[in-house]
Amino acid sequence: MGKQAQATWGGRFSAGPAGLMLRFSESVSFDRRLAPFDLAGSKAHAAMLAKVGLITRKERDTIQRGLDAIGREIAAGKFKWQTRLEDVHMNIEQALTRRVPAAAKLHTARSRNDQVATDMRLWFKASCAELIGKIAAAQRAILKVAAKHRDVLIPGYTHLQRAQPVFLAHHLFAYLEMLQRDAGRFAAVADHANWCPLGSGAIAGTTLPIDRELTARALGFVDAAGRPRVTQNSMDAVSDRDVFIEFASACALTGVHFSRMAEDLILWSSREFNFLGLPDAFCTGSSLMPQKKNPDSAELLRGKSARLQGNLHTLLVLVKGLPLTYNRDLQEDKPPVFDSHDQTALCLEVLAGMFAGLKVNRASCAAAVADPALLATDLADYLVRKGVAFRTAHHAVGAVVKMAESKGVALDRLSLADVRTVHPTFGRDWTGAFDLRKAMARRTGTGMPGPAQLARQFTRWQKLLG
Repeated sequence: MGKQAQATWGGRFSAGPAGLMLRFSESVSFDRRLAPFDLAGSKAHAAMLAKVGLITRKERDTIQRGLDAIGREIAAGKFKWQTRLEDVHMNIEQALTRRVPAAAKLHTARSRNDQVATDMRLWFKASCAELIGKIAAAQRAILKVAAKHRDVLIPGYTHLQRAQPVFLAHHLFAYLEMLQRDAGRFAAVADHANWCPLGSGAIAGTTLPIDRELTARALGFVDAAGRPRVTQNSMDAVSDRDVFIEFASACALTGVHFSRMAEDLILWSSREFNFLGLPDAFCTGSSLMPQKKNPDSAELLRGKSARLQGNLHTLLVLVKGLPLTYNRDLQEDKPPVFDSHDQTALCLEVLAGMFAGLKVNRASCAAAVADPALLATDLADYLVRKGVAFRTAHHAVGAVVKMAESKGVALDRLSLADVRTVHPTFGRDWTGAFDLRKAMARRTGTGMPGPAQLARQFTRWQKLLG
């Protein structure tokens, strides 16, 4: 039973593994998702073996046709996965060998070590491209909200205290910046994955005359000029998990951005802020309190962030103490990576859905941004323009704020006589600093929330996101 179940390595053993060991060591339950990449790698490997004369063209053709047939069965859900064959590679190889006797030669000059390394690098390239696409979809949903409400102003916050006025669109553009950096990180991960390890063997390559560059080209492991990119050290190629960690790190940081956006949406959708309403489709109610509309989607985005960070930590701890090269511990590298991909993809879809159905409460935003205290810094700038040193102006305006609080009036309702007791430079035009439209128009520098800069940013993002 043992040798039949473990035909790839059973020759060394007089008995097969115990049933418990099979359940403990199998990975096909989660690595079967690598099947399309494993099939592609095997087809390319067969083509290379034929090119260098290790198998015939006829054997190559029958192997490739057999792999295509298995691929169709897997896609249709008709392929029977067997736990006793451990992983996706052996399931496919043994199914192929039963149908195509020549497939017994397919594993020539190849180990599962370089095979899985190749599969995973192909998976990373595809997964990063997928996530970059989902990031762009979420960005477009956010951009639509910004465009629809480009005239809406809200208080910006520091320390969760009202700070200065900003356009809602400017705040939303901060989210686009975060997500753009995330997309850049996934693009970098894909580039780091774009090196072909096939041909590294188990640890020290092979004595057979293989052509690694041919295989790399066939699988798309090429640079911008179409030149093949192959790993340069066989030991590193089969034991390196940097790309796994970088991918999980990119997912974790994207999750941090989800969490920060979610926290804003949770606050803004509360009665205390009431800046916006989240779509019913992404909220839930209470089993007890009929009036409740809970922002569960945003809260789960916050929670998923912790899960993504946990996956990253799992990988770092998994690898940190391993000697070169391959150790079976590394089988555990896939579940956290697959989970990070799946959760990040799901979060991006939810984020896009939330923004697509979001409703902005213009009246509440206008009421909040009408607070003259938001322009206290502009009042200090008013004094600076009149020649007062900023530190002096800052101190003077602080005193004016304190005076308004003690009198129980809004900052712009103090009399000229009152403010002149603080500093004689205040003139009759001092309340002009509280003209919100003029205050925003003065913010003309790059990256500021003034109307002119806002228009530039709309043009930029529309061009970037199509």
